[in-house]
Amino acid sequence: MKTLQFNKLIILAAISMLLVSTGCKKYLDQQPITELGPELVFKDVASTYKAISGVYSRLVGDQGYGIRVSLYYPLDNDEMQGPTGSADNDRRDIARYAATSGNAQIEKPFNQMFQGIEYANICISNIPKMDLYTKGTTQEQKQLQRMLGEALTLRAQFYFEAIRNWGDLPAHFLPAGELALINPFPAKTDRDSLYAQLLNDLKTAEDLVPWRGDLASIGDPQDERITKGTIKALRARIALFRGGYALRQTGGMQRGSNYQAYYQIARDECNDIMNSNQHSLNPSFKALWKDQVCAHAIADPNGELMFQASGVGLTGTEDTKLGYYNGPRVNNLGNNSVNPLPTYFYLFDSVDLRRDVTICHYYTSTTGTRTGQPLTNQTDGKYRRDWISNPVISPTSAVQYFGLKWQIIRYSDVLLMFAEAENELSGPSTAAYNAVNMVRRRGYGKSITTADVTVDLPAGLSKSDFFKYIVRERALELGGEGIRKYDLIRWNLLAAALSESTANMVKMSTSTAMVNPSYMAGYPSYCLTTALPLSMYYITNTTSDVNTINGLWKNSLYKTAPTSTPSGTTKVTWIGAAVKTTCSDRFATGYVTGKSELLPLPQPAIDANKNLVQNPGY
Repeated sequence: MKTLQFNKLIILAAISMLLVSTGCKKYLDQQPITELGPELVFKDVASTYKAISGVYSRLVGDQGYGIRVSLYYPLDNDEMQGPTGSADNDRRDIARYAATSGNAQIEKPFNQMFQGIEYANICISNIPKMDLYTKGTTQEQKQLQRMLGEALTLRAQFYFEAIRNWGDLPAHFLPAGELALINPFPAKTDRDSLYAQLLNDLKTAEDLVPWRGDLASIGDPQDERITKGTIKALRARIALFRGGYALRQTGGMQRGSNYQAYYQIARDECNDIMNSNQHSLNPSFKALWKDQVCAHAIADPNGELMFQASGVGLTGTEDTKLGYYNGPRVNNLGNNSVNPLPTYFYLFDSVDLRRDVTICHYYTSTTGTRTGQPLTNQTDGKYRRDWISNPVISPTSAVQYFGLKWQIIRYSDVLLMFAEAENELSGPSTAAYNAVNMVRRRGYGKSITTADVTVDLPAGLSKSDFFKYIVRERALELGGEGIRKYDLIRWNLLAAALSESTANMVKMSTSTAMVNPSYMAGYPSYCLTTALPLSMYYITNTTSDVNTINGLWKNSLYKTAPTSTPSGTTKVTWIGAAVKTTCSDRFATGYVTGKSELLPLPQPAIDANKNLVQNPGY
């Protein structure tokens, strides 16, 4: 591919110039290296650290998890859908499964994933060649080993992201300067072979990188860098994808061979993390997002935020638009372009505290008052401008880059992956139940480690029913985090999820009771009714960010609305025809089974490589 056939020294120069001082106290905030050549870039621990920072930097920016890979590509799914408006050969078409190989938002993210792979390849190739790698002090050797492990892990993440969006891809496990001499026009390699390489690389990396609690022993602080827990969690995630379904080049959704062996890898890796006592759940789901993520916190006492893509610099190169492109508007600033489905809102139990974090039903004025929004205009809520602090963003500021960190893996995901893998291998064991129930208890504001029949999963579930609860719980816990569409694909449930969500939205639009989904555990019984409110009344001039009676709303979200407007409130239409015209009529309209599970390869990549074949159906 043209973008990868660069001279090795040019790439090294690119790494060296990536990072400039921004004043942010983050591990990615480094002074640039200005020298050329591997012997100078990889001359000591400090300069190598800057090169590794260059690899990390390819996670973010507009073409990475800053907006496109995080907020365009994972939509539409049965939680969230993309922006309103007509076809655009851009972000709307991606969300509606109508992208073409010439879509304006495909080429640059594709290139950036492979740029990240290339930067990692250079580090992987050069770090072991350093004299200090074998002859330095014990601390220098340990720090360089950690950086090699980080490079292997970052390469695995870039490749994994590319595979789950584009499927089979050429193998690039050498620096481009070397690869071009061997095979300048590489054909696709089956993803199972790529996954095998990534899983082996991560196994190697596990032995090179310490647990977060052991960093002080090698002279490193606890910060946002990759630790052993991160690597194990990523290895578990990739193993589940290797063991799941995928759209194959030969056509159709197929599961790889010997899939249970990969569920065993996922189960064992998650079990290691759980037994390490290095990571735990923040007791408050809201505090996790409001006081950790949106408050720009560096310290994470629980270690729940296991893998983060950090934005710095307030520009499209290395920052993120989280909280501007998505989330509620503040002073009418922002795009509010990621919209939870009305059906997803009613998947939450009425007392599940995660609902009012994951879904936001208000916009905010310059004075902090909230304006309640219709059900059809709700936004995702984990990244909110009005929650941002340290520093606070002025409501009158038109800045679009807030330095928020995209969460790639959280500890709650580890617990749910463990439960899924355990169930697949052994059925719904006590350990599987406990892992899911810990996540649920936190979601309901209960003691995480204390059994509670009011929120714990029902006892005695069959293997298939337990799986359906896992499918639902991952939606409730991980909503809006860019995971759902890919989960549904690896379970071969995307088609069912899209069609059944559409059907239920159409029912809602005519005040017909929804029906339970076939592919996951169902809605609360009180949501399967015609008594859901047609109107809601928000309390005028309220500053509450909670969607409950006498919080944001005056009336119940689950019962027939009052016929007249209560004193001190403002009326908005809630459930009605707009659920169809605003939501379901634009939802996943271009989806085609056996095609839409992958994006098309960007046409410039195919033009540059005569051996690169387009994905099925494009």
